[in-house]
Amino acid sequence: MALAPVFFVLLLGYAAGKFRIVDNREVDGFNSLVMDFALPAALFAATASASRHQMIEQAPLFLVFGLTILILYAGWYLAVRTFSDVSRSDASLQALTIGLPNLAGVGLPILVSMNGPTGAVPVAVALASGSVFVSPLALLIVEIAASKAQGVEMSAGQILTALRRAVTKPVVVAPTLGILFSVSGLELGRLADACLSLIGNAAAGVALFLTGLILSAQAFRLDWKIVAATAASDIIRPLLAVAVVFFFPISSAAGKTAILLAAAPSGFFGILFAVNYRMDYATVGSMVVASTAFSIVTMAIAIGLLFH
Repeated sequence: MALAPVFFVLLLGYAAGKFRIVDNREVDGFNSLVMDFALPAALFAATASASRHQMIEQAPLFLVFGLTILILYAGWYLAVRTFSDVSRSDASLQALTIGLPNLAGVGLPILVSMNGPTGAVPVAVALASGSVFVSPLALLIVEIAASKAQGVEMSAGQILTALRRAVTKPVVVAPTLGILFSVSGLELGRLADACLSLIGNAAAGVALFLTGLILSAQAFRLDWKIVAATAASDIIRPLLAVAVVFFFPISSAAGKTAILLAAAPSGFFGILFAVNYRMDYATVGSMVVASTAFSIVTMAIAIGLLFH
């Protein structure tokens, strides 16, 4: 019940692209719908409608999940820069793809199916954590590398501008504002919640469909890097979360949620950012395809062990 609907919609998007029912090359419209409207609305509504007590309870999840993905991001970035001839921007997007799991497309529907509407709150907090710890860092590296490729050295002011652009993306701002709104003790209100939920409810399904659509356009290739990336995403990341949970004082429920979210397959933010910056996303696309396919096994094992 948790996994079947997720992979059904994912395969639906994949089939729509493969059979040319939907153009899998021109995805800017879907991308904007998910990243600028539906997903920010869902994340803000989920966090802003939570009580202050509920949100404070999510603080350990925020820190544990953020530390987990930051360690994996840094580890992959340094490894791929050291042992292969990969540019800084490509290494950054690869590390983002591996470090930050597919919370919107896989984590959100799975937790909602298991915990009901309240399952969206930890997903939003985890996404906010990713938005604070790794997304701005990845985008900043891409911005700096793009400027250097044009023969321009970025000044301190330009670096701050690039950082501002990274942290003002709707998908970054929305959960952060929602958390602040909740902690402040303000109430969202039924009307505002209904308005945001109407578009926000489309986020999980459309994000999954978009992921499948983008993957259908990839020329999948399997090499040592894809195998290593799949192992890092689907095996090392959840085990790293287990280690971080072990060393941090966190409740059993929050710890299980952090590990389950860490077990989700590679996220598609690396692909979407590559599309936005007109970069080649064949490698990160293959990483997402392999990780998503293998996660059918690893996610089932994680759910069985954590929530038996």
